[in-house]
Order: sequence, then C-alpha cells, then structure tokens
Amino acid sequence: MTIETEPDFDALERIFHEPSRLAIMSELCGAGKGQSFSDLKAACGLTDGNLNRHLKVLQDAGVVKVTKKFVGVKPLTTVSISSKGLKRFSEYLSALNSVLLHAQKSMAPEPGSSTTAPALGGIRGAVTS
Repeated sequence: MTIETEPDFDALERIFHEPSRLAIMSELCGAGKGQSFSDLKAACGLTDGNLNRHLKVLQDAGVVKVTKKFVGVKPLTTVSISSKGLKRFSEYLSALNSVLLHAQKSMAPEPGSSTTAPALGGIRGAVTS
C-alpha cells in the first residue's frame, strides 16, 4: 500500500509562475555567465518594455542580476541568474513537477477502464519518474 502525499502548491512561487518570467528564468538557467538583453528578448519573444518590466520584478526579488556596461561606445546589458535565483527556481521546478505528476496520476483510469491518462511527455521539459 502506497501513501500518496499531496503536492505542495504553496511552493509554486508566483514570481516564476507567470509565463514570461518562467521563459526568462528557463532561458537564463542555461546561459552560464548571462545573456544579453537583446538575445534574451528574442529567445523569450518579448518586447523591450515587457522584458524590462519582468526583469525589474525578478531583480527586486534578488533572483536575477542586471549588469550594464559599455563595449566601446555601445551599451551592453547582460542578465544573469543569481545563486539565490537558481536555488529558488530549482525548488519551483521540483514543486511544479510534483504537481504535474500528481495531476497525471489523478487522471489515471480506474482498473478495467479502456481509457488512458495523457503522458507528461506532451509537456515540454516535464520530468517523469
């Protein structure tokens, strides 16, 4: 007999749960030393104003760092994930995965039923266990 625990819905931090911020954080996770503002904007499909607004929220929470400098005469804005941000985002992703797995298990058909639960494979990036 297995005892299922309910997922921790409170661990789904609102700061990351907004789709654009989820995209920004996901993009920055693989960016190592950061990503230029223009590359991040293109990767996430955002306008300058939208990206600025979301970065302000993430920066105020201490999960990203925004560095501005000049390369020659051209300004360069680089965005990177902070160590605190990486830890919090990783915890968020674990909580989200737990919620998704719980939902999938909840949709499992009753024994003898001819229907099957949808696989998480259809959700990009979902981790299955």
